[in-house]
Order: sequence, then structure tokens, then C-alpha cells
Amino acid sequence: MRILHVAAEVAPFAKAGGLADVVGGLSAQQCAAGHDVRVVMPDYRAVRPPHLALESAGQPHQCTVGGGDIYFEYQRLPELVHYAVVYFVACREFFGSGGIYGAGEREAQRFLLLSRAAVQLCHDLQWAPDIVHCHDWHTAMVPLLMAEDRHVDRLFGDTRCVLTIHNISYQGVYPARVLDDAGLGGLHEALEASVVDDEINFLRAGIEAADALTTVSPTHAKEICTPEHGMGLDKVLLARGDRFGGILNGADYRHWDPATDAALVRRYTPETLAGKAECKRALVHELDLEIDPEAPLLGMVSRLVAQKGSDLVVTALPGILAEQPVGLVVLGDGETPYTDALRELSDNFPGRVAFVQAYDEALAHRIVAGSDLFLVPSRYEPCGLTQMYAMRYGTVPVVRQTGGLADTVQHFDPDTGTGNGSVFPDADVNGLRWAVETALDWYRDPEQWQRVQANGMRCDFSWAQRVPEYEALYRRALAHD
Repeated sequence: MRILHVAAEVAPFAKAGGLADVVGGLSAQQCAAGHDVRVVMPDYRAVRPPHLALESAGQPHQCTVGGGDIYFEYQRLPELVHYAVVYFVACREFFGSGGIYGAGEREAQRFLLLSRAAVQLCHDLQWAPDIVHCHDWHTAMVPLLMAEDRHVDRLFGDTRCVLTIHNISYQGVYPARVLDDAGLGGLHEALEASVVDDEINFLRAGIEAADALTTVSPTHAKEICTPEHGMGLDKVLLARGDRFGGILNGADYRHWDPATDAALVRRYTPETLAGKAECKRALVHELDLEIDPEAPLLGMVSRLVAQKGSDLVVTALPGILAEQPVGLVVLGDGETPYTDALRELSDNFPGRVAFVQAYDEALAHRIVAGSDLFLVPSRYEPCGLTQMYAMRYGTVPVVRQTGGLADTVQHFDPDTGTGNGSVFPDADVNGLRWAVETALDWYRDPEQWQRVQANGMRCDFSWAQRVPEYEALYRRALAHD
């Protein structure tokens, strides 16, 4: 199949979160499976890797954005990277400075530009995708732009659009005038249901217009069809019936495998776990911790926001640290109450708690490898990738039973030897404490600990397992009228 992915971020070129890993991993594996895959993303000049050498891929185009005319052009790598052909939309006014994401109406303008550029690229290449796969609200207008395009051109006559919802809490709600400012006033009629109080909801518009919809785990697909988790879009999703479902994200083991990870002081496999102990010693030394080498080390790499259960961590961990001889390493940034609380925790437990307020990909790898337990106590989690990475590295995840965490982590049963982590059902402090203390009990029994580690390391969450599910979804979308 001919597949076009359109996304705001794609690893390894620009990454703010798991969305980038998903698009990068899925597109690469689809290419490896024999599909013709192209990817369109912005050219974030300020954050792209400095060694990235791009070449022009066509003539500049002019379009109206934000009430004025701007120019954009396409650039691409001279060679294929990870199989997929990646096109970068270059526009200094909207992508030439700053980070991946910003704020205000300018965000709507930036991603309307990306969506229009994706449609125009297909015309420039005279390449008709079978599937255009859009990701999150940033590209949710593509199905409507393609529908408008069909009125004047047959290039997309047989193309179908798939929209994946990675995080339903981000919906792209802006004043409806942003369409007029982008010269897209003709879309107002098609978007009537998505405009409330003169505001347009980009994600809702895409949900209603796409030929097929997915989210990133089967459990989360059920959750967001309820008022509790649907963020106001549950009825819209239910109305799509069997056109909506969940496909679990995959882990990209090209970048996350302790046997090949260049970020580690020593690589290891399930048969050579002494390497993991060396990674732990190196991490303890790097972060100036003073814990006993045999003491369990808890790790966490996360955005520090309520959704990720950061409030549970900063409330539960002081008691655990006071009662148990454990260490704690946290890497991340986010909301001030949580960063302040973690800094205070580090001050109160010197030599036992390290908090690094940053985004550091290499350090994230070292924390996953060097920790014994890995905390993912999310209040809700569409899929989650870090728990998959942790298991690959022999680090036992402690997770809440929600979304993709429920689909990937099963509570370990010492009697049967089955399960790959510690799971707690309710998003409360007592639940997290119970899950951590239960896992620490396993840690004190070497036989049980080695079993739960081995169970996790044997799990295969690779993208190779997911591609057939996407192929089946695409075939169903192509079969629809």
C-alpha cells in the first residue's frame, strides 16, 4: 500500500513525547513490511538534529495563513532514513524558531499550514496514497481538505483517511475565524457540527470526517467512549460505531534494547544480567547517590503533570523513603507544584533521591536500565511506552490499571510465576504505596525477582506485531464507500 503519515513530531527528527516515537517506529516498520511510506512533518529549524543535511524537494508555494501570504517549501533527506521517505515543510515564519509546540491561535495557523502542505505535496509528486494517516488534532483537518480537493481533482478519489487519537485531552479548540484567516472559509459548512460558541474543535472535525479512527490501546478505546474519560467527545466517538477501535502502540527496539543501547555503560541481555547491575552502579555514581548497591532503586521518566500521577508520587514517596531503604531517580519537567515537591524530596533525603529537571534522552535510557522498579502511576494513559521499555531492560514496572498500561502489564503472581509487573487499580496514594511495597517484597526474594524480570524481558511489544493490525484496518477503510 501507499501510505502517507502526517504528524507534528516524528522521531528522531523532532520529539516532545511518545507521538514522535510512534510515528517514527510505525512508519519504519511499515516500510520494512514492503509498503511505500512517506512522512510529512514540519521543519523545526531550532530543534532538529544539527547534523541533519536536507535538500530541496520542489518549488516554493504561496498560501494564506494568519490573514497574510507566506511561502513554504519541502525539504528531504538525500538518503532514506529508517526506510521511510520523510518530507519536511520549511517555513521560517511558522517553524523557523521556537520549539515544537507553542500557544494561542498561532498554533492553529501552524498546523493548518502543515495539513495544507501535506495535501499539496501529493499533487507535486503526483502520488496518490491509498491511506493518509493523520495523528492527533494537529492534522485532523486533512480529511476535510482532501474532501474539498476532490471537488476539483481526482488525485484522492480512491484515498482513505485514518485518524489516530494519541491524547484526547488535546483537541485543538480555536476561534472559528482561524479558517477565514487561512483562506479556508469554504470549510465552514462542512464543519458546522464541530463549531460551538463560534469555536472550532479540530479533533472533533477529524473524528467526524475520517474514514477510520483509532486510538493507541484497546482499553483506552473503551475508556474514551465514556463520559468519564471522553473529554466531551464520547458521543461523537460512539456515533462512528465500528469505524473506531484501539490498536496498541509498539516499542521501537532499534532504539530501546539493552543489548544494543549505545547510551549504556555496559550492554546486556536476559542471559547477561550482570550488565544491568553495572548500569545501576554507574547511574548511582553519575547522580551522586549514596545507596547500598543491594538497595532497590526506583526510577521515573515522565512529564510532571497530574495525568501522569505526579501528585501520587510526591505524596506517597516520602513515607516509602522513610520506611524502606530505597533510592529514587526522577527525570522530567512539568508543573511547578510537582517540580518543587521533588526538589524538596531530594533535599530531605540527600544521597537517596535524585531529581533531574530536564529532558535528556540518553539519561532516560540510563535510568530505565539502571533502575530496579519503574514508576508509571498514571491517572489515565492512552498507551504509554516507558513501561514497555522498562520490561525490555529487566526493570519491573509499577503501573496503574488504565489504558495501555492495563493492556501491557499484568500483576505478578508468585504462586503461578505469571505476570510482568505490579499493578494497582485505583488512582490514589494507598494504591501506589501498596504496589511499590508489593514489588519490594518480590525484590527481597531473588527467585521471585528473577522470574518477574524474565517475564518482562520476554514480552514482544515490537512494531512488527502491530503492523498487521494496521494493514487490516487500512483494508477495511479502503473497502468502505
